[in-house]
Order: sequence, then structure tokens, then C-alpha cells
Amino acid sequence: MPVMNALPSQPGAETPAPNGESITAAFEIRRAGTAAAPPTPLVFASPHSGRLYPEDMMSAAALDAVSIRRSEDAFVDDLIASAPGHGAAVITAGFARAYIDLNREPFELDATMFADELPEFARSRTARVAAGLGAIARVVSEGQEIYHRKLTFAEAKARIEGAHRPYHDALAGLIGEAQAAHGFAILVDWHSMPAAAARAGSRDRPSDIVLGDRFGAACAGVLPSRVERELEGLGYRVARNTPYAGGYTTEHYGRPGRRVHALQVEMNRALYLDEATLTPTSGFERLRGHLEALTRTLAGADWSALRAA
Repeated sequence: MPVMNALPSQPGAETPAPNGESITAAFEIRRAGTAAAPPTPLVFASPHSGRLYPEDMMSAAALDAVSIRRSEDAFVDDLIASAPGHGAAVITAGFARAYIDLNREPFELDATMFADELPEFARSRTARVAAGLGAIARVVSEGQEIYHRKLTFAEAKARIEGAHRPYHDALAGLIGEAQAAHGFAILVDWHSMPAAAARAGSRDRPSDIVLGDRFGAACAGVLPSRVERELEGLGYRVARNTPYAGGYTTEHYGRPGRRVHALQVEMNRALYLDEATLTPTSGFERLRGHLEALTRTLAGADWSALRAA
């Protein structure tokens, strides 16, 4: 499938993988060394940082690539790139969020976008679909319509089977490996939010980082409490569950009773990104260094309480 690679250093259709890595068009996995078992229970995911825009999408698009890119969680994969060196397995998306949103249910589709009828199992009445942000988005973040024509269900199915399914199969595999090795798994789903969203519900100044645990349903409380404490110690203003409580990934995988703990982390783009030009600012290296410090702390923490949860 021809693709438009908006930025360099991204996974190709099939790329030979060095030790500890697995790379396809749909996702890239980086692990800690070549150990047979994961050295920590940490699994990091970045489902919205993909930069590949296949030609079948762009030929149907009403917007140019720069406009569509405003839906990306730009450079979040780079912000967490040091994590494998501290024992975390990392999976990042290859395809762009606008092509297929990996933080949605696979068949969460907007019926108005399609020329033919959707199957009965499609979920077309969710709040995310109503906002134009289903598994295949209708709009970019500014509300601009992405497509100049109706899509077909066959196109949607191809994206789901070619990108959504393999990504989640791989993510589930990483979680299973961590749980088998340590008795539990900790999934951290990394995102970035527009500065405007970071101001939601704030009376004084915007949140720097929002932790989403589905209001306690996706993980034991010790996990967000530890992350919050570390981030606040680094000088960040941290909020919980507002305006983001966690999406499909957090809800789907977070099963504390089964010893899988999931936490979504939303970072204010103003910390590291010029949202107008989509280029990193001087704050990028500072944030990346702080996230590495956080990862190091999480990797070395005593999580024995989660094993018994």
C-alpha cells in the first residue's frame, strides 16, 4: 500500500528489526535488550503519534497533509523513546490517527461517512462518533471535514484489519508477556492534548498533565497516585480524569481484578510543541528528560501490591 510519510524515521511497510524490536507499517515495538522475559511490568503505548498517510486515504481527502496532521499526538513517540532503556516495552503506531484511530473500538464508525450501509455490529451511536472522532475520523481537531467523498465499508474494514487489529494483537501480547513474567502488568497509554483542552475546567492556569484511570476503574489507586506525586515533584500541574478519563485502550485493557492496570497520560502540547507549525519547541528536551526520570522511577518502584490486587 503506497503511503505518505509525513516525517522521517518512521516504520516502513516491512522493515528488518534489530534486536529487541519489531517493526511493521501498523506498529513498532521496542523492548529492553534481548532478554527472554520483560525485565519490568511496564508497557508503554503511543497510539496517536503515527505519521503514515496511505494514498487510499489522501486521494479521498479534502484537506492537505499539514491540516490533517493536526490530529496527531505529534512527537509523543519521541518523548518516550528512552523507555526501553529502563525496562519498559514500547509500542507506537505507524499509521496516522486520522487514517485509523487505535484508541477507539474497531467498528466505532459514523454511518454518515459511508456510501453503503454499515453492518449491524458497527457502533455508530457513541459520543465519540457524534463528535466526528470514531475509529475513522470525520473531522480533524478544528472541526474541518477530512473527506471530499463518502467512503465504503470495505475501505474501513481494510484499515481495521490492516492496522487496528495487528496493533492491538501486539499490545495484548506485550501485556500478556509482562503479566506472565511479573504476575501483573502496568500499561501506560501516552497522549498529548491541545492547549485549549488543557484549560478545560481550570480556574487559574491550565493543567500540564491529565491522568485518566476511568475514575478508578482501570487501575489500582497506587499507580496514578505514584505518577502524580512524581510529576508534581518535577513541577507539573496534574489533574485527574478531567477532561480526559481514558479512552478505549484504558477501558479495554484496564482490569485491576485480573492484575492488568492501565493509565492514560495526556500532556499539554504547549509544554513541548508549537501547535501552529507542529514543530518542537525548546521545552521538548526538558519534557523528554522528565519523562525519562519518571520512567526510571516507575521501573524501580516496588509494585508488589499490584501483584496481590
